Amino acid sequence: MDIEQHLIERGIKPTAMRTLVFRTLSQARSPQSLRDIEDTLITAERSTIFRALTLLVSHHLVHTIEDGSGALKYEVCMSHDHNSFDDHHPHFYCEHCGRTFCLHDERIPRINLPDSYQVHSINFVIKGICPDCTSKA
Repeated sequence: MDIEQHLIERGIKPTAMRTLVFRTLSQARSPQSLRDIEDTLITAERSTIFRALTLLVSHHLVHTIEDGSGALKYEVCMSHDHNSFDDHHPHFYCEHCGRTFCLHDERIPRINLPDSYQVHSINFVIKGICPDCTSKA
C-alpha cells in the first residue's frame, strides 16, 4: 500500500510524522497505545504523535478501542467507508499480559435499538487470559 497516496485520497496532507504513525499502526500485529507508538518512534514527541493520531481518527483511517486497560488503543481501519461498520469487531483483552487482540473473524451481535437512537461507535471487549499466558501458567 502506498501510504502517502492513501492519506491524500482521504484528504490528509502526508507529512513525515503522519506517514510514520500510519505505517507503524499498519505494521503492528495488535492495537497500539500512544505509549506503544512512542516506544517505536523514539525520536518523535508525544504531542506530535497524538496530533497525528487525532487527525487519522477524524478522517476514519484509524479507530480507537477502549479495552479497559486505561490506555486508549489505536488500530488501522479495515474499511474504506466511514459509514461502514466493517471495523466493528470484538477485541480480547488479556488480564495477565495486558495485550489486546483483534478478533476480525468474529462479529459483534446485532442490537436492535429504538428508531430514535443513532449509533456512532461500538466497543465490544472480552476480557480473560490469552493462549500464550494460559500455556505459561
